[in-house]
Amino acid sequence: MGTQTRAVYQQNAFQTASPGELTLMLYNGCLKFIRLSANAMEKKDYEAKNFNITKAQKIIRELMVTLRVENETTQQMLQLYDFAFDALVRANINNDANALEEAASIITEFRDTWKEVIKIDRKQRHASGVNG
Repeated sequence: MGTQTRAVYQQNAFQTASPGELTLMLYNGCLKFIRLSANAMEKKDYEAKNFNITKAQKIIRELMVTLRVENETTQQMLQLYDFAFDALVRANINNDANALEEAASIITEFRDTWKEVIKIDRKQRHASGVNG
């Protein structure tokens, strides 16, 4: 029953999350799959490494596709996503742990910045009495 309860909780979390919280979930998921890839690489479990890197790449692709490139900042974000994606490709092909770390570093920066944006937004909404 624990697994079923967790699945229901996760489904509800996705369904009730704001767009900002969904983006944060994507960053956290990507980092989780990069971490799992690194662990698999250390164990020389190349099938698991490939599986998890592919999942991280899919998340980065989703972030790239949904990014509205409207100015220099979003253009730079797109370039960083592309670099992280390429680092994952290099990591997968060459079993390169450093390339995994490059990708993780970029995604961690995005995630941490996004967390701060969400915090600031919540404070501003609560200060103005807006619910959401």
